[in-house]
Amino acid sequence: MATQDMEHVEEAKLEFDAECPSCSASIEFNPASGKLSCPYCGYETEIAAPEKEEDKVAQEMDFAKAEQRGNFNWGVEKKTVICKACAAETIYDALQVADSCPYCGSNQVMEASAVNTLAPNGVCSFEVTAKQAGANFQKWINGRWFTPRAAKNSAKPDAFKGVYLPYWTFDTKTSSQYSARYGRHRTVTDKDGKTRTETDWYSTSGFYQEFIDDQLVSATTRYDRNMMRKIEPFNLLNNKGYKPEYVAGFLSERYSIGLQDGWKQAQQDINNHLHAQITERIRREKRADVVSNLRFSTTHDNITYKYLMLPIWLSSFRYKEKIYRFMVNGQTGRVGGDAPISPLRVTIAVLLSLMVIACVWYFLNTN
Repeated sequence: MATQDMEHVEEAKLEFDAECPSCSASIEFNPASGKLSCPYCGYETEIAAPEKEEDKVAQEMDFAKAEQRGNFNWGVEKKTVICKACAAETIYDALQVADSCPYCGSNQVMEASAVNTLAPNGVCSFEVTAKQAGANFQKWINGRWFTPRAAKNSAKPDAFKGVYLPYWTFDTKTSSQYSARYGRHRTVTDKDGKTRTETDWYSTSGFYQEFIDDQLVSATTRYDRNMMRKIEPFNLLNNKGYKPEYVAGFLSERYSIGLQDGWKQAQQDINNHLHAQITERIRREKRADVVSNLRFSTTHDNITYKYLMLPIWLSSFRYKEKIYRFMVNGQTGRVGGDAPISPLRVTIAVLLSLMVIACVWYFLNTN
């Protein structure tokens, strides 16, 4: 490594000793049992439960009191770790929290926070094994109608990589003042006996409150956000207070999208949600057929957050020399990703749709 690059390297401490006490190999978290186990000798041990009740699950943190809110560009920052098993010195990307030693393969879990960064206060551990993730992938790709049969038959995922990715969750009490127009349709018959629909418009305004619980925001920029949304939701209530043992044997990274920008994204998502909820309320209360020109302003009170590490399986498959990537939710097994599309199947679907529309039009006009 060049001298100028060495200026960005800091020594990191290992937070968890993953050495197996029976055979000295590396123990790792086992999603099937929820315990730490050794894949070589079969040694297994429970993860010690926290003594304090409040440490058993991730606690809501006061957003107003958070001191470190900024984003972090970890592109040039590196850290060096000295392996406890073989004494090799390895340089990692500063984002990484857990990985394996490239020399002896032992699992290494590093400190989850750095200077001027927040530490995770919760983790949703893996509940789906790599084998189960593979089975779910096969069901997912076989159920995609537009994917060529040859791709379905040949799609064999590469080795799965388990990773814990950083997320923010936000709770907030919202209060919204709104105004809008709503319309009610009525049928009018003219002197020739022909009917048409007219809309009577009215103005309305009101006050709407809703408590938002666990608004989820990704805190990483490394992965496809649209793909990540496809494997949501996570069972966020089934979280545990963060312990390094849960990430042993998996890749894990810190946040790069800071708390402040995470909250900005959450506000946009909450705003979209409130727009839909207020619209539905007006429809229901005013017996409206249509709502337009909705405007509202929202205040947020009692804002709290959690910094969670969530489990995702990553993999890919190759078809006709192209690589297609996908993810599997490590809690629920839900699959999301890219898959090849058959132009022939799309064309057949469009033609069938046009035939159905034509048949309906013919039936309506002949009766």
